Amino acid sequence: MKQAVIISIVALILLVVASCTNPFAPALKKGNREGFSLGDQSTIEGVFKNFSYAYKFKDTLLYGKLLHNDFTFTYKNYDKNIDPTWSRSEDMLATARMFSVAQDLNLLWNDILYSRGDSLFVDISRSFTLTITFDPTDIVTVFGKAVFYLKRESDGDDWKIIVWKDESNF
Repeated sequence: MKQAVIISIVALILLVVASCTNPFAPALKKGNREGFSLGDQSTIEGVFKNFSYAYKFKDTLLYGKLLHNDFTFTYKNYDKNIDPTWSRSEDMLATARMFSVAQDLNLLWNDILYSRGDSLFVDISRSFTLTITFDPTDIVTVFGKAVFYLKRESDGDDWKIIVWKDESNF
C-alpha cells in the first residue's frame, strides 16, 4: 500500500514537471522559419546574412559569433559632435538590450558602396535599412550606411567583424 502511494506521488510529480515550461530556456521567437538556413560565414555575404538573421531572431549567440575578440563599434553622436567607441562587451550588452526591448527587428542590407581587401582582410561599406518595432504605434526606420573591417586568420576560416563604423545620421 505504501509503495503504491509513493509510485503515485512520483508519477504525479513527473507529470507536473513534464508539463512545465523551463523559465531558464524560454521559447524561441515565433515566426515563420521555413527556409531558414544560416549563412556560410567563410563568405562575406554569409556574414551579412547571419547579421540580418541575428537581428530578426534577436539571437545574441549568433550575433556574438560575427564579432572578432578585438571588435570595436564607432558611431557619430551628432548632439555632442563626438565619435564614441564601444568594445565588444559593451556592444554585446547594448545589442542584447535592444533585442529585449524591440518587438521586431528587420535589417536589410542594400548596395555595397565599396569593397577592397584581400583573402584575409576586407574593408567594406554597405547601405542598410533597419526597422525597429517597439510596439505597433512606435516603429522606427533607419536608413544609413556602415563601414566594416572583416578579418580572418586563413583562407576558409570564418570572417569576423573587427571594426564597425556606423555612418548613419540617426
